[in-house]
Parts: sequence; C-alpha cells; structure tokens
Amino acid sequence: MARYKEAVCRLCRREGSRLYLKGERCYGSKCAFEKREKPPGEVRPGRPAKVGEYGTQLRAKQKMRRSYGVLEKPFHNYFNRAERESGVTGENLLRSLELRLDNVVYRLGWAVSRAQARQLVRHRHILVNGRHVDIPSYLVSEGDVIEVKEKSRQIPQIIESLKAVERRGVPQWLEVDKDNFRGSVRLLPSREDITMPIQEHLIVELYSK
Repeated sequence: MARYKEAVCRLCRREGSRLYLKGERCYGSKCAFEKREKPPGEVRPGRPAKVGEYGTQLRAKQKMRRSYGVLEKPFHNYFNRAERESGVTGENLLRSLELRLDNVVYRLGWAVSRAQARQLVRHRHILVNGRHVDIPSYLVSEGDVIEVKEKSRQIPQIIESLKAVERRGVPQWLEVDKDNFRGSVRLLPSREDITMPIQEHLIVELYSK
C-alpha cells in the first residue's frame, strides 16, 4: 500500500499551519513548526511570491489531504463520490474523511495521530461490530461499535494516548467508553463538528475546473 514516507514536519511548514501529524509532540516546544515556520526548501530574501487563485485552492486541497493522511488518487476518488451524493459536495467530502476507520480510532483517543491509528488498524488491533477490520479507509456507519481487541488493551501507546485525549477532546458525534475501550458512532458528523480550519469550497472549485 502506497503511503508518504518522508519527514511529516515539513508538511506542516509547507501548509503554514500545524497539522498535528506527530501527536503530542505537535503541542509542545519541540514542534518543528514552532522552530522553523518558513516553508521547506531554499528561501531567498526579498519580496514574497504572490499566490494566485489556483495556488490558494491547491494549498487548501493539500492541507486537507495531508491532515487526513490520504494520497492524491484516493482523495480524488473521495471527491468524485461526494459530488455524486446529494447535498453539499464539500461537506460530503469532509464527512467521508471523518468516517474513515483510522480517523475514528484517532478521534476516540486510542492513538495520538492518524498515522498511529492507521498502524493499529493494519495490525488488527481494532474490531468493528465484533469483527476484525484491518483496512484504514473502511467507512464506518451510524450505529457501528468500534473497540480495541481485548488482547491489545495493554499496548503502551494506547494507554498513553488515552491519558492525553483530554487535550483535543472527543467529538460529539462519537461516544466513547474509556474503561472498556469501546466507542460508537452516535450520528453522522456535520460540518459544525469539524473544527479544523479547512476551506472545503476551495477544493470544490479546484476540482470543478
């Protein structure tokens, strides 16, 4: 399975904001974005380059794609499906990304980042409705029950992540039982539930050209 293998901190610097790709490290003073806010690569002194309409739309798309850890082709497929669904295309796109299993595991607090959540799913530590699901892109549905396999509940990374989840909180569309390592999808996420600074209308404009 293709995935991004380079340094992830440079992605935050490229997008000009924290994407929280390394978990708790992103909240502290060790965050690379705090130390070097300029984009990666050679930075020449002088007047900053102007960013046109296309550049603004591209940055919005890259920011969303990189936040959820999705490569270009799958991301475009998400957009195509969102466009075919009824409702607002941008909100449909966000909803699909939020319902990915790796994102749900991260939102429930069992991983400090989506990358770590993806690893837990791939290594078969997660159950959906009592069955093993090892596909990070699996889309959960309203009413689904997600839990950590009983034999995996003592994994140190999961324990540490549960201690730190208070910093970001659990969204209202999810319900979590920390003591039993179980969560459920109360309802489908709405646009108001997604607090990340994302301008999805720019992505719709980019792909609609």
